[in-house]
Amino acid sequence: MLDNIELQIILVGALVGIASSAVGTFLILRGNSMLSDAISHSIVFGIVVVWLLTHQQSGPVQLIGAALTGLLTVFLTEALASTKRIKQDAAIGLVFPALFSIGVLLLNLYASDVHIDTHTVLLGEIGFVWLDTTELFGYHLPQALVSMGIMTLINYGFIALFYKELKLATFDPALAKTLGFTPTLLFYILLMLTSSTAVAAFDAVGAVLFIAFAIVPPAAAYLLTDRLWMMFVIGSCISVISSVSGYYLAAYWNVSIGGMMAIMTGVCLMLAFLGGPRYGVLSQWLRRRRARQSQTMPY
Repeated sequence: MLDNIELQIILVGALVGIASSAVGTFLILRGNSMLSDAISHSIVFGIVVVWLLTHQQSGPVQLIGAALTGLLTVFLTEALASTKRIKQDAAIGLVFPALFSIGVLLLNLYASDVHIDTHTVLLGEIGFVWLDTTELFGYHLPQALVSMGIMTLINYGFIALFYKELKLATFDPALAKTLGFTPTLLFYILLMLTSSTAVAAFDAVGAVLFIAFAIVPPAAAYLLTDRLWMMFVIGSCISVISSVSGYYLAAYWNVSIGGMMAIMTGVCLMLAFLGGPRYGVLSQWLRRRRARQSQTMPY
């Protein structure tokens, strides 16, 4: 079954979505969703710097470099915002294009002859993940499948271990600090996991699909439930649905697989926006209509 190329591609897409939506859920709830965009672009700088220092294109060193670059992005953003002269969204818009531009410049100057380029970083090619394999338990599996499986376990392991602390730090950071927790530290660890997930996903799907999976499924889940644990479940389901439907629609229309998977996340978000049982446009319209009818009904 693992020799099925279609299944390998779909599994990689689903795991990227599940791992990305896990960390993206907290970014959505904190109102920091654009940090996933900033981090996914700015860590290009970290990737090329690590390659220049170690000549390693993947592995733990790259993950560490990406995590540190993600923290650098947040540190610079907060440093600019703390001046009170620049709002946080404007600070993000200043920091990540600067780091991304420096990274692209270094790529073109010093890494033009290796398998690190802006197209790979931004778009990736999930349709070729089955060509780069590694042996695990006697099976030859796509490297992206193994790396994303590990990141999924790490992300959900961290969430399960610190679920109560993360929940409290997300919804009431002041109370979390009063009770002796360290919400800032938890947030930075979460950003490190976001950076690591982005790097693990780069070879397979690129930054664009990572951003789509990190933001859109949690946003759709937020429209469908008020329970945190259900947001993880719904986000994972949307990721799987988007991966499966995106692959087969891309194959049918002969278009980009990653692009179609991203489009399907948007379709799921639109359906949640329109038909959500509580916050959906149609549901709210029906409730208002019933309320008007009840007010005009004779007694």
